[in-house]
Amino acid sequence: MRTFLLYTLARMALFAAALGLIWLAFGRWLEWSAISALYTAIIAMVVSSVVALLVLGSLRDDLAAQVSERADKAKAAYDARRAAEDTDQDPAPPGGQRR
Repeated sequence: MRTFLLYTLARMALFAAALGLIWLAFGRWLEWSAISALYTAIIAMVVSSVVALLVLGSLRDDLAAQVSERADKAKAAYDARRAAEDTDQDPAPPGGQRR
């Protein structure tokens, strides 16, 4: 959970930094409206995504390993419950009579 929060906060910080830098760089030349703010946010999202791909590789790998580990544990628990359920059932022949 800590890795997920750390990665998410790092991505949000990269987006905020990109948005701030773009606003500072082009704020004087743009007439601010809802459309220009939307375009600025989209550009900041693209820029921060590229930077995250380059900079946050180790955090992303740690997060992927953690997710994979949790998925393996969940699958093992599911298989164990399914195996226990299969052994608990006493198969009876059709018609309800036992031989």
